[in-house]
Amino acid sequence: MTTKIKNILKIAGILFIGLLLGWMLFGGSDTPKELHDHTAEQEAGASWTCSMHPQIRQSEPGQCPLCGMDLIPVASDDAGADPNALQMSENAMKLANIQTMFVGTSAANKELRLNGKVQVDERKLYTQSTHIPGRIENLRINFTGENVSKGQTLATVYSPDLVTAQEELLQAYAIKNSQPELFAAAKQKLMNWKIGESTINRIISSGKLIQQFSITSDVSGIVIAKKVDLGDYVGRGMPIYEIADLSSLWVLFDVYESDMAWVKVGDKVSYTIQSIPGETFEGTISFVDPIINAKTRVATARVEIKNVGNKLKPEMFASGIIKNNLGKKGSQEIIIPKSAIMWTGERSVIYIKNNAGNKVNFTLREVTLGPSLGEAFVIKSGLESGEEIVVNGTFTVDAASQLAGKPSMMNLEGGKAVTGHAGHGKKQASESAMENKEEDHTNHTQSQTGNSTDTKNADHTKMESRIAVSKDFQSQLNKVFVEYISLKNAFTNDNSKTAQENAVEVVNVLAKVDMKLLSNNEAHKHWMTISKEIAASATSITKTSDINVQRNHFIHLSAHLSKAIKLFGINKTVYEQFCPMANNDNGAFWLSLDEEIRNPYYGKAMLKCGSTEAIIK
Repeated sequence: MTTKIKNILKIAGILFIGLLLGWMLFGGSDTPKELHDHTAEQEAGASWTCSMHPQIRQSEPGQCPLCGMDLIPVASDDAGADPNALQMSENAMKLANIQTMFVGTSAANKELRLNGKVQVDERKLYTQSTHIPGRIENLRINFTGENVSKGQTLATVYSPDLVTAQEELLQAYAIKNSQPELFAAAKQKLMNWKIGESTINRIISSGKLIQQFSITSDVSGIVIAKKVDLGDYVGRGMPIYEIADLSSLWVLFDVYESDMAWVKVGDKVSYTIQSIPGETFEGTISFVDPIINAKTRVATARVEIKNVGNKLKPEMFASGIIKNNLGKKGSQEIIIPKSAIMWTGERSVIYIKNNAGNKVNFTLREVTLGPSLGEAFVIKSGLESGEEIVVNGTFTVDAASQLAGKPSMMNLEGGKAVTGHAGHGKKQASESAMENKEEDHTNHTQSQTGNSTDTKNADHTKMESRIAVSKDFQSQLNKVFVEYISLKNAFTNDNSKTAQENAVEVVNVLAKVDMKLLSNNEAHKHWMTISKEIAASATSITKTSDINVQRNHFIHLSAHLSKAIKLFGINKTVYEQFCPMANNDNGAFWLSLDEEIRNPYYGKAMLKCGSTEAIIK
């Protein structure tokens, strides 16, 4: 009996457990439905983009309107998030090694390094000249670098003029009692040649003529230039030596134009001399050149020094350091590291970090830079103290922003919430194409009267109306177009060698077009201009094997051949097609005989990228 009861209880227990599991798995729960509904809501709110063109955003799957690739889903932004901000988790920041800092204010101190040279003090330079005309009979100072003292004899001169003047002096002395004025004049003549009165009296008392006169130094110093040799004839006032006093020198530092704001008279400079290692000198800037050298683009800052023991010598190299503060003493500036700043043309941008729940927002902001402090910059405007900025990994954040269609360094407007072509174009031509894509294609009218209907302004903005020309001219122009098509096909096949060969044919056939067939002056004028441009572009293609360079010339060639066909016609239906990505996203046209897109600017990489924008008949 006991065993039977135990068996019944076991069976009952097993049934209970089975019912409980069944209820948990299948009964009374709306969870699958809720999960399904939630997934549907996610799909409904999903955004779709192109992996090649992240600025494209659509609310449903499809093909990229630029290149035809299938769109891929992207996660939608959190509700209420800044549409211009890039969201990133803290973990993603760590993986990308993104570092930030809080902005504060501090004194704008800069350590400016200057290069310079030791130079002679220009005020201590002296040119020793001779006051006696004659021939150098003896040189006491024979080489530069010699030390001379004031009054030292430098050279002796034989002067016929002085010999004559002495004879006149002796003759005047003999009649001085009757002609005192004549004697005074003869004496003054010698004194004008800097002949001393004692020497004059010696000539009078001895009655003998002095044949050679000494030239003595007027100053003490070092001879830095010798300008005469033994036997040279010198005239009165002619320089014979340059003498410099090296007891005081200048150290002249080069200051670049961008550093002028940091260098002022009175600034302290510590400097070292390359040839005197281990010793540091101190000085004060006494003068800053007000004129910048037009060739070197530097100004000169001068430090005056005493050359104790003649330790320093002219032309020695010096390296100086100036520690200075921008603005008034005690002033505070916003200063950020150089690594936080990205430059795009004339603009400077940074990324601001803001916390948003468990995620982080990064927002692009333009700032105005002040002076450079070496590894940092003063910020004039665009940033406030207390804000947090990215200082490491800035380009990583910018790349993520660009891929997410947010404002970035290369696209300050961003690409958020654009459909079709609306966010791709950078020129009027591309923008026009975007708008046309959103319209019903049946609205594209095509000319049936010989004129093409342009849906786009492009590089060739305003075309003239069709000009009547002979069928013979149209036939010759058609031959040029046939060779152009071969050239275009070479580019679609990525074959630069064939493109060179086809470009040669374009040049050859173009040269055979007879301008005499154009009787209309206006037509003749247009064809001269157009043919010259086509020939130049085709010739440029023949001269390079770089297919990217060839394609750049093909842009120009296509634009002018398109104009020719629109003006003159070739009795064929020609499709004018457009790629918005070519020409650095400025867009470019080409001509085709088929409506099917076969892109010559990207070839096999994006063969279907583009659209037909006009039909020329």
